[in-house]
Amino acid sequence: MKKPLILFISLLIAIGIGFYIYQSTQTKPSFQEVTIVDNEEATESVPSEDPDEEVEENEEEETIEEEEPQPSPFSDFIVKAAQNTIQFFSNRETKITAIGDSLTQGVGAVNEEGGYVGILDRSINHSEQLVTVNNFGKRGNRSEQMLERLSLPEVEESIQQSDIVLVTIGANDIMKVLRENVTDLNLEPFDIEREHYAERLNEITDTIFELNPNADIYLIGIYNPYLQYFGDVEELGEILTDWNNETEEFAEEDDQIFFVPTEDLFEDTEGDLLADDRFHPNDAGYKLMAQRVLDYLSEDEG
Repeated sequence: MKKPLILFISLLIAIGIGFYIYQSTQTKPSFQEVTIVDNEEATESVPSEDPDEEVEENEEEETIEEEEPQPSPFSDFIVKAAQNTIQFFSNRETKITAIGDSLTQGVGAVNEEGGYVGILDRSINHSEQLVTVNNFGKRGNRSEQMLERLSLPEVEESIQQSDIVLVTIGANDIMKVLRENVTDLNLEPFDIEREHYAERLNEITDTIFELNPNADIYLIGIYNPYLQYFGDVEELGEILTDWNNETEEFAEEDDQIFFVPTEDLFEDTEGDLLADDRFHPNDAGYKLMAQRVLDYLSEDEG
């Protein structure tokens, strides 16, 4: 009985060593080292690897292998088991799914691919392809519509394969209340709708976790463009703060959900950060959003 037990323990040790080697050599993106790039910078071509350098490395590896003693059948089995373990984990690529409203789609940017998601994609993959980013932003989406879109096959598949899910939602929920009560604005309908929004937000994150229990979810906060149209309604600042607080408190209840504030990015700034429609961010506004999201990714994923 001792020999099989020793063999089994040895196998476990070998697999553990293999996993340790993988952890020390894997190429998971280090978000701390990413710098947000402008559209012009993003068009630069990625430098190709030197093929001669790669050949020299392979020749060195072959030389090392020739100097190693021939393994016994048992040790060869252990090595293969460790290699299979490394291969299993290294086959997993880093993927990001972005879903939400017009802010995810990139409405307001000169090129809609220049929205915050597009800027993140080009910045992270500027030097080499580190992550795959799928964008399912849909202009005008409210939280109930987003819930429906989570059942689309292409969205389900993307979330199932993703490590990170970025979400922008809630601004159109608020706008709906504004439009329905524009002649008699008061806090009560916003408070009622905020409760419904919180319930749908819980359903949204539950649905994402059902598709992928290991995903990290980043809920992007709402900024305040409403003063452009309703500058005389002082309560709008309070409404935005209440909705953002609701989302932030909700995120704090789960260590896989993170709240990313953006309201402060669009306050008291000297430059113009809104597009011609005075509602969506322009390229400069989206760049600030991308940098803020990257800061949070750096802290939590790096």
